[in-house]
Amino acid sequence: MTVEDILSRFDERTIAVAAQLRKFLFEELKDIIEVPDNSANVIGYGYSTGYKDMICTILLSKKGVKLGFYKGSELPDPQKLLTGTGKVHRFVEIKTEQDIKNPALKKLIAEALKAYQKRTK
Repeated sequence: MTVEDILSRFDERTIAVAAQLRKFLFEELKDIIEVPDNSANVIGYGYSTGYKDMICTILLSKKGVKLGFYKGSELPDPQKLLTGTGKVHRFVEIKTEQDIKNPALKKLIAEALKAYQKRTK
């Protein structure tokens, strides 16, 4: 399955937001690879297909788009963008292009990249 196969299951608004978010991730995380998970409607982003190399995920549902972070509970988040109650993972709800353009989201991505680099040294 491909990313397009996953996206095709959702409405136009969700597809548009996800497409903008994908573009943003490819700009912010150089040489990142995209790993679609068809059964979970999730698109993973990392530097290999292994779970420990994951930086973030796009989570798709009928409610919309979320940007999930591997070990998000450990990331600095002064703007309190991260939500969720999991012990490890946290996510940011992405409702509009303005959410993607939020400078705090860019900082969160940078922190997730730093955390990845630290844990894979």
